[in-house]
Amino acid sequence: MILVVLGTLAQKNMGLFAVQQKYFSSWFFWFWFLPFPGGRLTLIIMFLNLSFFFFNKHIWKINNVGIIILHIGGILLFIGGGLTAMFSTEGNIIIDEGSQSNYVEDYQYMELAVINTSNKGFDTYTIFNHPLLNRNTILQHNNFTFEIKIINYLDNCELVQRKKPAGIQYQGMMKNFMLRELMPLKEENMNRPGIIFHLSNASNIEDGIYGLFLGQTIPQNITVSNQEYLIVLRRQRTYLPFSIELLDFKKVMHPGTGIAKSYSSDVNLIEGGISKRLLIKMNTPLRHKGYTFYQSSFIESSDGETTVLAAVKNYGRLFPYISSIIMCVGLLVHLISKLPDLFNKQKA
Repeated sequence: MILVVLGTLAQKNMGLFAVQQKYFSSWFFWFWFLPFPGGRLTLIIMFLNLSFFFFNKHIWKINNVGIIILHIGGILLFIGGGLTAMFSTEGNIIIDEGSQSNYVEDYQYMELAVINTSNKGFDTYTIFNHPLLNRNTILQHNNFTFEIKIINYLDNCELVQRKKPAGIQYQGMMKNFMLRELMPLKEENMNRPGIIFHLSNASNIEDGIYGLFLGQTIPQNITVSNQEYLIVLRRQRTYLPFSIELLDFKKVMHPGTGIAKSYSSDVNLIEGGISKRLLIKMNTPLRHKGYTFYQSSFIESSDGETTVLAAVKNYGRLFPYISSIIMCVGLLVHLISKLPDLFNKQKA
């Protein structure tokens, strides 16, 4: 109860994602100068407490069957919550009309991609995930000979034009611009992350300090030992074993307004060279291979329409349904088993 109250009050200033991380996805947190158990530790203690119920030898009686079933349902609910917390992912998949996509972009976490584009037939990707993008971290890999040292990672930033000439150590866009750090916004997905890094062991021409930010339209290209590389800061991607092609996007507007009443995506689900035509609309998601795709929003531009599908993979999705049914059965059995005692008391 304390966690729910604190998290609800803090959401006004911190935002939903930050509150989830501090109060509910943590093992413990500091409230002023006092340590408090976080959501994960609290739920584990509750799970253990509920589990030890079965070690009471006086419980195993025929008239306690309903209570035993009820506790089994509660334990399943905790197991489902644990699976969701540890393994579930969520993000979105953005598809232009007439195009297809086979990856989901994470809402919060970034990745640094080093892409070797020298081969005409394919590109070689080297990905460094969000936990590695910390200050003073050195990124190395067998796919390239140079080193990337993270100078700073910015949760939110803006591009500012330089008023004075930059030093000779700056390369790329950093010759004319700077990344100025901003206070993170409450809603995590509204931030524009940026990264400043030092490239070394490439060449005298390419070595120096570079900067990248999310949504950068002009990519950072470098040439090392006759190999062409592209360095990109982007949202962390999870690749799917299938592709989704957007055939047609439709929306219905409220009369006399510019507000969408409903919208839907006519798509092809392509897997193993076989396509299946499906319709995704509001409150009617697509479920496939453990993923659920919801019609989230859309983007309109001069180039055409783009659909935005929220993609969720929740390993514990069925546990709340199953455990709720079991708990209802347990309550019903317990009520029926107590009816004879109730009637006897009324007769007395």
